[in-house]
Amino acid sequence: MRGPSLKMLKGRESLIRLVGKRRRFLPNRHSLLSAPTQSSLNLDIVVSVDEQSSSNQQGEDNGVVEGSVTCPVCGVKLSPQNSLINSHLDECLSRGTKRKLTQRTLLELNFCPVSKIQTCSYDSKELGKDLFPAAHDESPVQDVSWGLSNLTAVEECQNQVDNLSRNPINKDEISDVPDFDVAITQDDIYGVTLETFIVGHRFGDETELYLGARIHLSRDPDNVKDPNAIKVVHSDSGCLKVLGFLPRKLAEYLSPLIDQYCLNFEGCVTSVPKHSIDVVPIQIVCHKTSDANDFNDDNVFKCLWRNAQQVIESTKSCPPCVIKYQDNFCVFICEVLRNSSHLLTDDEKNFIESFFSMSDDSQRLFVRLYTRKGPWFRLSTISYPEVLDPQEAVKELSETGYTYCFNVTNNLSDDDIKEILDLLTVSELREILCILKQSCNRGLRKQDLIASLISHKEDLCPLLPSMVLHRTGSCVRISSNAESLIWCAERLFFLNGEQDLSAFLLVDLGIVKYPTYKCIVSQQIFSSRDDLLGYEVAIEVAQIGDEALDENNTRLVLKCIKIADSHLSNPVKSLTSEAMAPFLARFSATFVYSKVVLLGISFLERERRYSDAIYLLKRLLNCFAQDRRRGYWMLRLSIDLEHMGYLNESLLVAEKGLIDEWVRAGSRVALQRRVLRLGKPPRRWKAPSFAESVKRKIMEVNVQGRPLNCAIGMKSRFYGEDGEQCGVEQLALQYYAEEGGWQGVHSESGIWLTIFGLLMWDIIFSSVPDTAPLDLETDSFYLVRKIHIESHLQKIHDGMAEEILISSWELHEGTACRGVNWRRHSLHELRAAVTCIGGPCVAAFCRHLAQDYRSWSSGMPYLLLWRFHGKYRGEAKLVEVKGPRDKLSEQQRAWLLLLMDCGFNAEVCKVSPVV
Repeated sequence: MRGPSLKMLKGRESLIRLVGKRRRFLPNRHSLLSAPTQSSLNLDIVVSVDEQSSSNQQGEDNGVVEGSVTCPVCGVKLSPQNSLINSHLDECLSRGTKRKLTQRTLLELNFCPVSKIQTCSYDSKELGKDLFPAAHDESPVQDVSWGLSNLTAVEECQNQVDNLSRNPINKDEISDVPDFDVAITQDDIYGVTLETFIVGHRFGDETELYLGARIHLSRDPDNVKDPNAIKVVHSDSGCLKVLGFLPRKLAEYLSPLIDQYCLNFEGCVTSVPKHSIDVVPIQIVCHKTSDANDFNDDNVFKCLWRNAQQVIESTKSCPPCVIKYQDNFCVFICEVLRNSSHLLTDDEKNFIESFFSMSDDSQRLFVRLYTRKGPWFRLSTISYPEVLDPQEAVKELSETGYTYCFNVTNNLSDDDIKEILDLLTVSELREILCILKQSCNRGLRKQDLIASLISHKEDLCPLLPSMVLHRTGSCVRISSNAESLIWCAERLFFLNGEQDLSAFLLVDLGIVKYPTYKCIVSQQIFSSRDDLLGYEVAIEVAQIGDEALDENNTRLVLKCIKIADSHLSNPVKSLTSEAMAPFLARFSATFVYSKVVLLGISFLERERRYSDAIYLLKRLLNCFAQDRRRGYWMLRLSIDLEHMGYLNESLLVAEKGLIDEWVRAGSRVALQRRVLRLGKPPRRWKAPSFAESVKRKIMEVNVQGRPLNCAIGMKSRFYGEDGEQCGVEQLALQYYAEEGGWQGVHSESGIWLTIFGLLMWDIIFSSVPDTAPLDLETDSFYLVRKIHIESHLQKIHDGMAEEILISSWELHEGTACRGVNWRRHSLHELRAAVTCIGGPCVAAFCRHLAQDYRSWSSGMPYLLLWRFHGKYRGEAKLVEVKGPRDKLSEQQRAWLLLLMDCGFNAEVCKVSPVV
């Protein structure tokens, strides 16, 4: 029987989150894999059946073998041998994937329906392709410091987006204004209708829009984001409510016309959008005032008026929502240059700053290409409505080093040819094969055709590149230098691999709202450039290892393990060191290498190479003396020693783990149970002090149901009381509702973390230097706030939990917070749960999470049940549900024992089929 799939390896999911979006270009890949590794770990390569199959596949890719078989899952060619075919299919199916799908980028996704505005001249379908289709140039997005958890970058850098914050324009400061041969008369100004938009309507005063609503423009010189800002005011309302603002570029030219020449603009709303995030079309007309200045011979006035007209004309084809992604990209680049310039060389800073000097077309095209999959694009197929001249944009990007073009055959390398071949259609690939007189079966897929061409490249080297480029035309890709620098900038801004430029989209659409809080920063995440470069190299090693697991490349996986091990030679500094905030340790190269080593341990255990796994576990324990992962490492070390037959050593490791202060929660309970099992006479004659506590019997309830399926490896399904199909959790809910009148929800940890987040909201986002709220998963969270936490918990204990819950919900509804799920649970359910659980139990629960959020934020019972006795009193019950073949995990057992100690009513419900 095969071991677990590579995707199920312990630590794989965590490593994938750490790596995030895979880089297309790894600058250190060759040096990492070719350099000798200074590691005492001796990982001999044992070629498995899978690897033999993979080797055969590679050999067969060099030519179409007669009688070969195409795998229906991954599409590779296999030798017609039953054993190899079966082994290969087992591996493909165990990965749980079928054919690899092309990942659509956010440029192609339509996240919300687009308003159908009849008066707009642009096609509304184009808006669905926008990367960031929110429409507000002056939107007061939330503060951020260290990442997007509170977007300070948007507030503090928005002024830098348009040439780093333009100052109000004064006509006396304008020089070198060209003379205009065509005179502008009063008839060209007064009474002329201008069509434009209101942006940021959702951030204005709450006023219901209607067709034909009268408006007028009012200057807002004190606007902190733009001193040229112009407000759009609702004239029909008695209190003159603000509907939004004019687009920034238009306000740049109209503001001096209003200030210096006393022009007055009035108008009306011409269409009402369906969604609050959409722009509001308006028409405005210039009216003469009594104190208006004469402008007949004023070239400054003519220049400003012509520029305003050009902006209005350009927005008809490129409305603000279409080019919002350009502003967002500039925001994040400005923030990185402002806060992390000490980590960049002068050449790198100059290169990034050159982006702002490029034309709008070039900036927009670069962001478009960077966020697409690529890496190569046909120049002939590049077409975006907001990019007016793609050819000229590509030329400028190439001259500045942001892109790399191929339009001559002698510049193509082997890797480039392989990547560019992917741009060809199936018919074009078949055409080339026919010209080259190569076999071309109709049933071959695109990747098979590319593999066939690559296999004959050596014989057709002079012909193939020219034939490919003849069909593709000129091709363009993001340069390796630009990609590396922008990737680095993304890491510095978002600080994790899971977020990228698409995070701006979620904010612009109003899907995500981040809390506003004060974060006092006194420490740099990367103190020097060397720290940043080391971190980048470690991320590269992690990506190479992850890709090797996808390809089932054992040799490369072991190479990455050895590289990571070689960087764990010195003990790591204490994670609680006063010189470094605890949460900053995760941004070190050593932390990343420890993740790679942990994944390597799971891989070696899967291969039953326990001696190598034991060596690496000991290395981790020696290097990380103060790490909350030590509990899992101790447990695995004890288990692997038992696999090797070293029972005494296994027992000693378990006993040593129990005196380690960093071994907690489920790992601690697991080690206690191992000590009780291994520590029987004659190894140990005296029972440990925790024996009675661990052996406590947890109440069990047995429920029977009519099974729908009993297959091993599949989730158990039953027929419910109503005859509908359901899982074991729904069946248990129906049982408790019928037997005791219990109400409840199936949420595992979800409802508990939501309750904790709402009750402790003010504590989580309190102003604590260098921590809040990034230290939530560290011991320092409780220690630095102990006085405030205990005072708050006393209020909860005394019965104020429901009041605090309601207040927090009303103040922060929809705002992102770790653990809080606004959609899954209603306020009614949360109030009922808190009331029935009772103040003392809720306070005890919150105290445990505050003291050790990371250890206790998972493994909670599946069901939370409650029932009322009167209007304000009730009782609650927590139930862990298990199917016919399920067992309690050690983390679940630890939670049940803890809940029993805190006074909760907890039990296990076992669902079994009717005999």
